[in-house]
Amino acid sequence: MNPNRQHPRPRAARIETESHSFKVGQVVRLKRWNGMSIDAADTYQITATLPPRDNSPQYRIRSESERHERVAAQDSLELTKTSKGNSTLIERTFSGGQRTKT
Repeated sequence: MNPNRQHPRPRAARIETESHSFKVGQVVRLKRWNGMSIDAADTYQITATLPPRDNSPQYRIRSESERHERVAAQDSLELTKTSKGNSTLIERTFSGGQRTKT
């Protein structure tokens, strides 16, 4: 037996998971939150995408009215009408909604 020969490692089974539907910077609303009532006016900005949990993509979200961030599953979020494409809140605020060329 050749000691320099590497044996292929068995591959882990792939689990198909849903891909992320929202992008960092988009504004979303919570559909529901662990049985709690949510104010329909509360909106959250996606601050990060997280690995799936129980085959559901996860997001880190933040509201301007709260000092902390939340983690929410994709199926508990919906895109708001104020979210315009891929632009972030900062881009919409300081560039009048116009994206700059780089």
